Parts: sequence; C-alpha cells; structure tokens
Amino acid sequence: MKCTRCNSDTLSVLDSRADGDSIRRRRECQQCGFRFTTFERVELSLPMVVKKDGRRQAFDRAKIKQGLVRACEKRPVSVEQIDRVVDAIELKLHELCVKEIDSREIGEMITEALRDLDKIAYVRFASVYREFSDVNQFVATLEGLDKTPKTKGRGKLKAV
Repeated sequence: MKCTRCNSDTLSVLDSRADGDSIRRRRECQQCGFRFTTFERVELSLPMVVKKDGRRQAFDRAKIKQGLVRACEKRPVSVEQIDRVVDAIELKLHELCVKEIDSREIGEMITEALRDLDKIAYVRFASVYREFSDVNQFVATLEGLDKTPKTKGRGKLKAV
C-alpha cells in the first residue's frame, strides 16, 4: 500500500471497522501526513462457466438473478427469496472448489431450487432452459412435479 499523495510506503492504520463483507481502514502517511480511507474485501473465486457451445465466461450472479426474476414474474415470490436462491447457488459453487462448471449443472441447480420455491416458476424456467419444442415436454414436466424431486448434478441445493 502506498500513499495516494506522495507515493510513500510508510503508512499507519488509524482505525479499522468491519462493514458487512468489507473492512474499512483509515490510514495516515508518515511522510506527508495525508489521511485517506481504504476498503478491503475478500475476493472469492468462482468457477468459469462452460456454455453449451464450448465458450467459457466468468460466473455472473446477475444473470442467475435475472433468470429467476423472469421466471417468478407475477408470482408470490419475494425478492428476498430470489436472493436466497442466488446466494445458495453461489455458495454451492464455492463449496465445489472447481475451476470450471457446465452451464447445465447451474441450470439444474436453479430448476431444483424453483421446484421447491414455486411450481409455476419452475415450469416457466424449465421450458426455456430445457428448450421445450412441443406440448408433450410440458406435460412430462408437469407430471414430474407430483413425484419427489431427485437430486441431480453435484448434490441437493439448500437455500440459505
């Protein structure tokens, strides 16, 4: 760490405070006396997502949330419930400790969470995610709702 004014590396920390997921530190340069604030945050690495066409892209929490919001439109599902599902998926990805994960596995985690959260949202998401091409696929999905959910992928997802 260097002073933002004189570029000296002789700094002292005057005050530290934890603000949720970050630490706020008040610093003072011993060289010029300039005071400034820094924020430190733990950087957690998430796996790269391997898309259907083989492309790789960084995990994007916002994309997961956007898909859930779209599936849960006009349904009695709160934003807090959606956020808990996104948090649970992100936590699960951290726990897996893998460098890459197939987008299909993430999709299965989402459908599994929606199955428990809201049946209509589950069918909406599944119809897009699984690319239904005819009514028979809808019917099969609806019939599958009555059966107990089977764990797919890398383990059962629990919303926090």
